[in-house]
Amino acid sequence: MGEVAKTLVSLSGSSSVHGITPKALMKYERTGRDAGKPVVIDEATYGRSTVVQDMHARKTMMAQCVKEGGPGSGFVALSGGWGTMEELMEMVTWNQLGIQEAGSVVFNVEGFYDGLLTWANNAVKEGFISKGNREILVEALTAEEVVKALREYKISPDRLKLDWSGME
Repeated sequence: MGEVAKTLVSLSGSSSVHGITPKALMKYERTGRDAGKPVVIDEATYGRSTVVQDMHARKTMMAQCVKEGGPGSGFVALSGGWGTMEELMEMVTWNQLGIQEAGSVVFNVEGFYDGLLTWANNAVKEGFISKGNREILVEALTAEEVVKALREYKISPDRLKLDWSGME
C-alpha cells in the first residue's frame, strides 16, 4: 500500500491519501520495519496518517472517510492477503446490512479475484446471496473501470432496511 500511497500523493498531493493504521501494526510501517527505529511516516511522501487503537476502529474510520468523500467514493480491493479479504467482506456486509452504502470494487488484475467472484455467483445460485446484493461487490479489470464502477455505483434494492441509529 505504501507504493500506491506514494504514487497517489505524487499525482494528486498529500491530501489525496489517508492511511489509517492500528497501533499494533505501526512497527511494520515503512521505516519502522527496522528494530529500534522510530516509525516515521512522511506526509509529503505518503499522505496523511492516523493511528487508531484497533482494527475495528480502523474500519469504522475508513467507512466514515468514504462516506464523507461523497459520490464516487468507495472501497477498492487490490490484490492482497487475509487482511484485504477480511476488510473487503466486512464492507460488503456493512453495505448489505445498511451500515454503509458505498460500493466495493475488486480490481481483478490478472484474474486474482476470479475465485471470489465465482464463489459469489455460486452463492447467488444456491440462494445464500440475493441477485441484487451480489451487485454490492463490483469487478473492475482496469483502473478506468474502477473509477467508473465507483462513480456509477447503485445501491442494491435488496439491502436490509435496518435502523443503526444510536449504535456507537
